[in-house]
Amino acid sequence: MTVPGAVLRPIVFVNRYFDPDESATSQMLTDLTRSLATQGLRVRVVCSRQLYTDAGACLPRTEMRGGVEVERVATTRFGRARLAGRAMDYASFYAAAAIALWRHLEAGDVLIAKTDPPLIGVVCAAVARLKGARLVNWQQDVFPEVATRITPKFLPRWIDRLLKRGRDWSMRVADVNVLISPRMLEHYRARGIAPERLRVIENWADAAIKAQPPATSRLRRRLGLEHQLVVCYSGNLGRAHEFDTLAGAAELLRDDPRIVFLIVGGGARMAALETAVAERALESFRFLPYQPRAELSDSLAAADVHLVSLLPPLEGLILPSKLYGILAAGRPVAFIGDAEGDIARLLRESGAGVQVDVGAPAALAAALRQLRAEPALCAIMGERARAIFEQRYTLAHAVERWRAVLAVTRGAHGAGASPPELSG
Repeated sequence: MTVPGAVLRPIVFVNRYFDPDESATSQMLTDLTRSLATQGLRVRVVCSRQLYTDAGACLPRTEMRGGVEVERVATTRFGRARLAGRAMDYASFYAAAAIALWRHLEAGDVLIAKTDPPLIGVVCAAVARLKGARLVNWQQDVFPEVATRITPKFLPRWIDRLLKRGRDWSMRVADVNVLISPRMLEHYRARGIAPERLRVIENWADAAIKAQPPATSRLRRRLGLEHQLVVCYSGNLGRAHEFDTLAGAAELLRDDPRIVFLIVGGGARMAALETAVAERALESFRFLPYQPRAELSDSLAAADVHLVSLLPPLEGLILPSKLYGILAAGRPVAFIGDAEGDIARLLRESGAGVQVDVGAPAALAAALRQLRAEPALCAIMGERARAIFEQRYTLAHAVERWRAVLAVTRGAHGAGASPPELSG
């Protein structure tokens, strides 16, 4: 109960990027915090003054954005080009964020730590314990496991063990740990984190993304692709993804001009894909840079089928957020990855797409041929994709679950109460 005349304490989020930045973690944080603010909660975000794409940006130190109080701390600005520089940016953010939190937090406040930079939850846990605040970890990915599974020798074993020990400690002392997928929950249960401290709240898609017929897409018309089956990969193509299966399927389909591949975005492996396409003389590819967020709905609508990929060793550690935009756009998903992973399970349950194994280009080529030959099947899968999105993956669903978690961590059910059961 709120005491008349009492000052409403803010819920404090920590993440390196926030609006107007358009990186994935920033967009999720912006959507959630603005929604909570419109529902009468006081929300503050502690972030950096940088943009994901511009380390030299100098955003205002404090401001109100969409009803959210924003405090941007000063950090180094080496950027992402070199590992040492990135590490310095991380370290300076850890220190600056800790100082800001120490200055503002009071006993009983709720502090929510995301995962950019990695292990910021450890810093937040230490400050929260000292100040008597309540901690919620919002895990978008699992570090250091992601790094070491992509590059096994990325860290010496003793450092890997030390980082995991610190991360696990921060989760054990948290009131709640919000995870984005069932397999991630399984991972942390296997690490010994108490099940009552783990909750799944999946990510969501921009509410502006609508299910619209391909023929209505301005981008599709501009590219002259009205009469082909357009297979799109949209977003980041990073080290967690692979493209050999896609390139192999395209080679098998090179004699079918009715199937084209539209690649929209960037990432660490995008240049390698472009090189592979050139070396194989594959003329069915079109490459475009990232599209503005305001054009995302039209860009997604340009495709008949969307590709998602994830290396099997990373199941339970990452879930590509592009999935939710595809579902919102009402398009079938062709998933390249583990048949027992989160995305494959979702596609089987909903009928919203197909799964093929990594390294099975013939299976992917066969699936695309079938969707080209059976447009009715493609349409049905798209309708099922939109239906499952509306049932489970809207921002409104996520906000409702977040409010339930926040009600407990703010003491609505008494200190030490277990979080409510959440579906997902």
